[in-house]
Parts: sequence; structure tokens; C-alpha cells
Amino acid sequence: MYKNIEKQSKLKLKDLVEYQTGQVVSRTLVQNDKVSMTVFSFDKGEEISTHAAGGDAMVTVLEGTGRFTVGGEEFVLEEGETLIMPKDIPHGVYGETQFKMILAVSF
Repeated sequence: MYKNIEKQSKLKLKDLVEYQTGQVVSRTLVQNDKVSMTVFSFDKGEEISTHAAGGDAMVTVLEGTGRFTVGGEEFVLEEGETLIMPKDIPHGVYGETQFKMILAVSF
């Protein structure tokens, strides 16, 4: 079930989170035992340190440029680009510029 989002309304996902100086901001849209969807904004230079997820994680960059490290391999993604990060593989995220992304994890 979706939360923190207006239903039956046209919207832009990137408008659901604002940039905040020196921070990573998130807004959870769905959270249950099968799927998690969250929209994030990263200030330039901010990061989420290396961790692993209990499901496959798909990220799509909505604005700006982010660097993703997955199993030691680096990927730089720009607006409109998507990456799948496999279950249980360590990964981290870094803001090359201010950027926004949507994360969908399926368990």
C-alpha cells in the first residue's frame, strides 16, 4: 500500500523530496515484506555507506549524477539511467552532484 504520496494525482517523483545542505533526504512510498520503494535526494558529496540488502534493489536516477559501488565495481548514473544491485551484494551510493533517485527493493 502506498503512503506519503497523493493518490489518483499526476506527479513527478523527483518533486517528492527536496535537497537539504549536507544531507540525504528520503521519503518512503511503500514498505512491506515484499517490496520497498523510496525516493531519495543527496546533496553533493553525501553518501550512504556500503551495506547489503535482503532483496534485489533497482535504482533509477531522476535528476543529477550519482555514483554506485556494487560488489567493488563503480557505476556512474545520470538522469533516466537504472541499475540493479543484486541481493546480498554490498553496495554504496555517493552524490557526484546533487541528485535524486528512486529505489525499489523486491524481497
